[in-house]
Amino acid sequence: MKRAWYNSSISAFLNASDEHVLAELVLGSTFPILETQRNAWMKELSILRNALHEIDGWLNLEFEIPRMGRRIDAVLLTNGIVIAIEFKIDANQYLLADIDQAYDYAIDLKYFHEASHDLTVIPLLVATKAPTKQLEQEQHPRIPGLFKPIATNQTTLTEILHQIINTFRAKTIDYLEWVSSPYRPTPTIIEAARSLYAGHSVADISRNDAGAINLAETSEQLFRIIDQAKNLKEKAICFVTGVPGAGKTLVGLNIATRFSDKESELYSVFLSGNKPLVDILREALARDSVEREKVTHGKKLKKGEALSRVKAFIQNVHHFRDECLTNKDQQPVEHVALFDEAQRAWNIEQTALFMRMKKGVDDFAISEPEYLISCMDRRNDWAVIVCLVGGGQEINTGEAGISAWIDAVIKSYPDWHLYISPALTENEYGAGEVLESINTLPNVHFEKHLHLAVSMRSFRAESVSRFVKTVIDCEINEARELYRQLQERYPIVITRNLDHAKAWLKTHASGTERYGIVVSSQAERLKPYAIDVRTPMNPVKWFLDGKDDVRSSYYLEDVATEFHVQGLELDWACISWDGDFRFGQTGWEHHSFRGNKWQRINSLSRQQYQKNAYRVLLTRARQGMVIFVPEGNIDDPTRNPTYYNSTFNYLKSIGISELR
Repeated sequence: MKRAWYNSSISAFLNASDEHVLAELVLGSTFPILETQRNAWMKELSILRNALHEIDGWLNLEFEIPRMGRRIDAVLLTNGIVIAIEFKIDANQYLLADIDQAYDYAIDLKYFHEASHDLTVIPLLVATKAPTKQLEQEQHPRIPGLFKPIATNQTTLTEILHQIINTFRAKTIDYLEWVSSPYRPTPTIIEAARSLYAGHSVADISRNDAGAINLAETSEQLFRIIDQAKNLKEKAICFVTGVPGAGKTLVGLNIATRFSDKESELYSVFLSGNKPLVDILREALARDSVEREKVTHGKKLKKGEALSRVKAFIQNVHHFRDECLTNKDQQPVEHVALFDEAQRAWNIEQTALFMRMKKGVDDFAISEPEYLISCMDRRNDWAVIVCLVGGGQEINTGEAGISAWIDAVIKSYPDWHLYISPALTENEYGAGEVLESINTLPNVHFEKHLHLAVSMRSFRAESVSRFVKTVIDCEINEARELYRQLQERYPIVITRNLDHAKAWLKTHASGTERYGIVVSSQAERLKPYAIDVRTPMNPVKWFLDGKDDVRSSYYLEDVATEFHVQGLELDWACISWDGDFRFGQTGWEHHSFRGNKWQRINSLSRQQYQKNAYRVLLTRARQGMVIFVPEGNIDDPTRNPTYYNSTFNYLKSIGISELR
C-alpha cells in the first residue's frame, strides 16, 4: 500500500506549487476534505517551505500508521535521520498530550517499520505559536537510536532542524528501500479493533514475518469455511486455538467488523462473556466513530448513536442467550456467531443454577455451549459458530472448558461439521479424551491454520507466555533459560517495595504507552499498600482514559484483577503478589482469605482457577513487567513474612533480577 499521501524529494517539493501538493494530498484521502483540513495543510506547506531550504532528503506528508488508525503530519528523511513531525497549527503552548502524540509516532516507526529499526528516529512537535524553546536532544534510555520529543514553533523550526541534522555524521538513506520497507505492527486489541472498524484489513495491522503465523491465514481459513457453509447450506463449528496474546480475539473481530451490516448475507456477531472486554471495545469504537465523523466529515455524531451501532455486532454472550430464550421459536438474524473465550462458557450445573435463580426456569438441563449451538441451529439454511479458545484460561467457577462444546455436537448435533485446530489435543485445552472419540467421524476436519502458535502481544519477546507457563508449572531449569533469553528485549524485575515498582513503570513507559497495577481477585491482604481488590473500579476508564484522569491505569491508584484484564493488555505491568498463591516446600499452595484468616483451598478446580488467574496476570504486559512481592509484617498474622518470602525466593531462584 502507498503509505504517504504525498512523497517526494525535498528539492521537488520546494519546486512544486502548493496546488500540486494539495491535489496529491486530496487524491490520497479516502474521505472528503474539509475546509479546516485544507487550511491546515496550506499553513503546514508554507512552514515546511521556509524550513527545508538547504536541507537535502525526502518528505512524506500524511504518513499512514495503520496500527494506530492515524497519520503522521510529516516524516522527513535526511542525513540518515527519520524525523516524525506533528503540527499543531495556531497552538500557543506545548501540551503533554501533543508531545506524547509525536512520541507515539516515532516509537511506532522505530518498533514496527523495518527500515527504521536501525536508523535514528526523532519526534518533533511544532506548536506554531508557542514560546521559543532551546534544543534539548535526549536519547531514549533503553532504545538505541530513538530520541525523546523535541518541541519548537514555526519561527525556530528552521534553526532546530539544522541543529538536529548537524549533530549527526553524514549518512544517506536509500529512500526507495525505506518507503517500500515492510511495516509490521503489533497492535493492542483496542488499537486493532479501532483499525478494523475504520476499514483496515487484518493484514494491515498484523505482522507477516516468517517468525509468526500470519493472522491473515487464520482469517482466510475461516472465510473459506464460512463460504462453504453458505454455498452448501451446511452448519459448522470451528475451534481456533492460540497461546496468550496470539490474536484470537483479533481474528474474531476481523470477521465481525467485515460483516457488521445486518443486510449482509454473512452478517456476524462477536460474542463474549467477558463484560469488561465488551464494554471497553464498545466504548473505544464509539469514541473513535465520534472523532472520525468530526474529522473526516465535519459532522457531530452523538455518542449514543455510535454506541448503538457498535452494540449490534459486539454483544455480551449472556444477552444473546437471553434473547434466544425469550424468542424460542425465532431464528437469529446472524449467520455467523463468534464466541470469544469459548472455554469459559458455563457447564450444566452453573447454567441450570443461573436459569433457576435468575430466570425462573426450573427444568433447564443443558450446558451453555449446547444451548448456544441450539440457538444457531434454529437457522433453516446455514450457520457457522467460531469458538476462540485460550488454553489454561478458565478463571471462574462453573466454566465448562472446550470439551463441553464438542460433547454437545456429538450428542445433539451430529450433522454439524467440526473444524478443529490440531493444538486442541494438547493438555492445556482439556479436550484430549473427547477428541479421541471423534477422530473417525465423517464431519470432523483438522485444519492447521486454526492454531495461532506465536504470541503477538509481547512483540519484544514471543516466549513470554512460555516463560510464564514454566514459572507456574515449576519447570525451573527451562524458566531460567527462558528468562536469560528474555532479559535483553523484555525486562522482568522483582521488588519488595511498591513505590520502587511504580517508579519503574513510569521510567520505562514512553509516550502514551499504558501501564498499571494488576492483582489477583483473591489478594485481600494488600490493603496496607492501598491495594483493595474489593473497591469498585471502572475498567473502561482504567483502560481508555488518559494521564489526567485519576481513574485511569496511569494514576496507579485503582488496580485491575484477572477478571478486568483477561483478553486485554498493558504495555508495562506491575503484578502485585499476595499470600493467596504462595510457594511452599512441594510447590504452589492455594489460599483464600475468609473473615480474618487465610484458609487453604482444597478443591482441585478452584486451585486450577487460581493458577490460571496468575497466568492471566503474568501475560498482560507487552513490553515488560515488575513483580511486587511484599515483605509482610511480623506483627500481622495475616501478613506473616513467611507467606511472601518463599514466593520471593522462588522467583529469585529462577534468576529474576531484584530492583534496587
